[in-house]
Amino acid sequence: MNPKYKDLFQPLTLPNGVELRNRFVLAPLTHISSNEDGTIADREIPYMESRSKDVGMSISAATYVTELGQAFPGQPSIAHDSDIEGLKRLAAAMKKNGAKAIVQIHHGGVQALPEYTPNSDVAGPSAMELKSFRQEHTHTAREITEEEIEQTIKAFGAATRRSIEAGFDGVEIHGANGYIIHQFVSPHFNKRSDKWKAPFLFATEVVDEVVNTVNEYGNDDFIIGYRFSPEEAYNPGIKMELTEQLIKRLIEKPLHYLHASLMHIHGDVHEGEYAGQNRIELLHKWVNGRMPLIGIGSIFTADDAINALNTGVELVAVGRELLLDHAFVGKIKEGKEDEIISYFDSEDPNKHELPEPLWQQFKAGFYPLPSKEDAE
Repeated sequence: MNPKYKDLFQPLTLPNGVELRNRFVLAPLTHISSNEDGTIADREIPYMESRSKDVGMSISAATYVTELGQAFPGQPSIAHDSDIEGLKRLAAAMKKNGAKAIVQIHHGGVQALPEYTPNSDVAGPSAMELKSFRQEHTHTAREITEEEIEQTIKAFGAATRRSIEAGFDGVEIHGANGYIIHQFVSPHFNKRSDKWKAPFLFATEVVDEVVNTVNEYGNDDFIIGYRFSPEEAYNPGIKMELTEQLIKRLIEKPLHYLHASLMHIHGDVHEGEYAGQNRIELLHKWVNGRMPLIGIGSIFTADDAINALNTGVELVAVGRELLLDHAFVGKIKEGKEDEIISYFDSEDPNKHELPEPLWQQFKAGFYPLPSKEDAE
């Protein structure tokens, strides 16, 4: 191994005493490859096993906690006890080579897709018409009722219990990317007039439900993480000032890591009091060493990875690059970083060893990926 990359392979102990073997995390990536009913498909197993092989921690694709929350075709489900058997296979594959296996628990809220929800029903903090991510058409979402809010919070707890029974090492609460927890935080999505208008109430209630479930069904080794998006483009919307308040609440909870969802780890704050300041450095300062912070965003080379770690974050999540080259981490460890594949080859005879649905979406531009010309 080139000595300049050695810090990427230092172990890290989480606040609950669980040790991760290195600083790499497989980011949660939509793969649209589960069975139509949300159960784990055979094609997911080798895909997730290969992407988890060398990282310290592996996070599954967003996995819906209720059918009302499905936001992608081919999205995995953790909404029913009948899902557990397939999830056991997935957890075993992710853990097989030493990574800690985390399932990301998710609800789409207003971003759920009516073609996949019961009776084409879509609900979130407030009624609105919108175009879903990666969709060409618009749909209408209704305001979720207070009773349904309580049921949704309980569903995150039930999903946590199922993840424990399936053998996962932890859960990541998906509070980012415009989905339901993010929506309650955001003044763009949340225009309620009842108690749920408070931006952090739903998020903290979900966290408490997950923690209480782990206390009842799990043990101290079970990992709980929380993913958040620090800024959004809407006005009004989530800005860094609001995220600072959110982080101050989250670090008081018995969580084991926070995960900042970013397109570029070195990006600066867009506007407001902190405009022009480095985003990840601010977030790390606000976390104040209370728990590890995962950084992510446009990491395609060994130098990208070490430069990300050098921002101060304790863990580096790699997403698109591990789709392009599942041996990315292993090649760095073996001193073969010059052999890393860091671009999408639409003519690759092995199709980057991706499940067929994901390969087809890659070709259609589902994920923004470097081309061969970009890599050169």
